[in-house]
Amino acid sequence: MHLQLHRFLPSSLAEGPGKRASIWVQGCPIHCKGCGVPWTWNPKLGTASDVDTLWEQILKSKEVNDIEGITFLGGEPFEQAEPLAVLAERAQNIDLSIMTFSGYYYEELKTLNKPGWKALLAHTDIFLDGPFELDKPDPIRPWIGSTNQGIHFLTNRYTHLKDELEKIPDRLEIYIKKDGTIEANGMVPSESWKQLFNGI
Repeated sequence: MHLQLHRFLPSSLAEGPGKRASIWVQGCPIHCKGCGVPWTWNPKLGTASDVDTLWEQILKSKEVNDIEGITFLGGEPFEQAEPLAVLAERAQNIDLSIMTFSGYYYEELKTLNKPGWKALLAHTDIFLDGPFELDKPDPIRPWIGSTNQGIHFLTNRYTHLKDELEKIPDRLEIYIKKDGTIEANGMVPSESWKQLFNGI
């Protein structure tokens, strides 16, 4: 089984609670105005990746980086819910947690009935739903960008965070690769990205 991958990051402190591996899928039909990662929209870009190969990378990250979970981002994860559900089930079987983002609301997912959506949610601990709305910024809660978006605790694993969300800071991580290219991740306003990478 394959998925179209934009990026795999073996360890991050910016994409959910604790240290996590992060998987950005390629392809999103929602196209939110002000999206921080519009380069993940085109489903024809990215890299075709084998689920088993990704799983080996996750196991290595668990051993080397002592991650506590995996975060699925995009792009739109529910456009590729079936392969992600396979990874999520394997992860939970070895006590890794799953955090899944979506630009769809839960009720939309039920209506759309995309392949694998129920299985992916069944193996998700924290589900973040709803499109980013540029005119509704949320400076208080972590991980999300606008006040219309929801943070749903689908299992008991992180329910202790429900009343602590305002105390969890957003983080920005910047990486300089060996070839000199710069990569970044984390939840910051799109204007901040522009300022950062335009040298303003």
